[in-house]
Parts: sequence; structure tokens; C-alpha cells
Amino acid sequence: MNKKTILITGCSSGIGLCCAKGLAAHGWHVFATARKVEDVEMLKQLNLDGLDALQLDLNSDHSIAAALNEIEQRTGGTLDALFNNGAYGQAGAVEDLSREVLRAQFETNLFGTHELTRRVISIMRSQGHGRIVQNSSVLGLIALPFRGAYNASKFALEALTDTLRLELHDSNIEISLIEPGPVTSRFRANAMKMYQQNIDREASHFFETYQRMEKRLTKVGPAAPFTLPPEAVLKKLIHALESPRPKARYYVTFPTYLFATLKRLLPHRGLDWVLRRVSRGENR
Repeated sequence: MNKKTILITGCSSGIGLCCAKGLAAHGWHVFATARKVEDVEMLKQLNLDGLDALQLDLNSDHSIAAALNEIEQRTGGTLDALFNNGAYGQAGAVEDLSREVLRAQFETNLFGTHELTRRVISIMRSQGHGRIVQNSSVLGLIALPFRGAYNASKFALEALTDTLRLELHDSNIEISLIEPGPVTSRFRANAMKMYQQNIDREASHFFETYQRMEKRLTKVGPAAPFTLPPEAVLKKLIHALESPRPKARYYVTFPTYLFATLKRLLPHRGLDWVLRRVSRGENR
């Protein structure tokens, strides 16, 4: 019996790496991808049965096409599933985000993901089935201050995914969203790098807030309560891939469940008050 195949983006660390290794152990043939050559080499050196490593840069249509072409050659033109995990967080107040910085956030988190997804849908239509799982965030449900670029990219991803689910309802291609809260990963370290590269804190109205935020981004260990290991996402991913009736949304971590409930129950200004309090608590 042939193994089911899945393409996963963003496998250099954290959720992507955990899910690539976990699905390979669970009997899937995993095409684990990463942007950097050195990360692809790291994946190859794992030498895991059922895991193949490929380079895929979401900012490059050529790279996306080349990776898919390689996968189709290895599978005979089929692909059972796609897990869109690759993304990064751009910290900074909205007023400090240039057009170029905001565009770069969307290029990776939305436009590249969209281009890969639409190409995979073509493969899945031809074979008559498929599963597409988008790794969103609690920040695709609610917005927190100083994360505007990331908030916007995830809100947009959720809107496109909801639309896809409606459009593909009779295609035998199932669409799901996973919405993690705080999960152990290199996300904070990567966010700190992009913040330092793109935000001029010295010229900002939020200079003091940024100083406090930097302490959170460089903190050793969990930066938020209720942080879970990436295996919590893997568990939900397996259900989305293998259940006869996958859910439209999978919440991961207590904060996601909490904020989803508060969003339904509270008026807008009441929710704003809660979110401001949460943000102040994080940046103390």
C-alpha cells in the first residue's frame, strides 16, 4: 500500500519540523520544505524514513513551481495533502510599518501561501481528492497591538481559506484552519530579527513600549502563559488530515479557546479593553 503524501512548508524548526517528523513516523510520505539551503541540509541529515527534504521559498514563484515539479516527478503527479505552515511575524506599531515592510509580510504569509495553494488545488482536482490545512494563529481571530502586519496577514489568510472552503465544497478537497496560540518555537527569535531590521524605535512614538517588547522577544523560555509544545499542533493536524469529517477550524492552546469565546460574547469595546490589558501584561 502506497503511503499518503503531504507537502509541508516552513520545516526548519518549531511546528513545521515537529509535524514533518511526526507525520513521517505516523506513516505519511512527507515532503518537508524550507527556504534556506542549510535548513534543507539539516532536514536531509535527519535521515528519517518517509521524509524527503526540498527547498521552497514562498517569496519565489519559480521556487514554488520547482518544488512542486520535483514532488510530482517523485509521486507520479499526485499529492494527497498540503500543510501551509511557513510564515514569520513582523513586530511593530502600525504607524511604523512602511509599505515595503507590510508588503514583505504579506508576500510570505499570504501571497506565497496562496500561490502554492492554487497550484496544489490543480493537482488535487486532477486526482479527485485532497486535504489542505492552513496554519493560522489566534491572531487570525483577534488582533493584539504591535503585531499589525502579522494580524493582517493571518486575518487575510482566514478569509481566503473560508472562501476556498465554500468554493470547493463539492470537489472532495477538504479545507481546514489550525489556530495556535503560544507554541514553543523560534518564532520570537525570528520576530526580533525582523523587528530590528525594519523598525526604527528611536524615531517612534512607542520607544518605551518597544524597549519592554524587546525584553519579551528575547526572554528565555515561554513568553506567555499556557504555552504548549508543537506536538499540540501535530495532534490537530493528524485529525484534519485523516478524519472522515475534518473540522473547519482547530483551536490549539487555552488562549485561542478563550479569545474565540470572548469575541463571540463581548461588545467590541469590551474586547478591546481585554486585549489592551493582555498586551500591557506581556510587555511589562
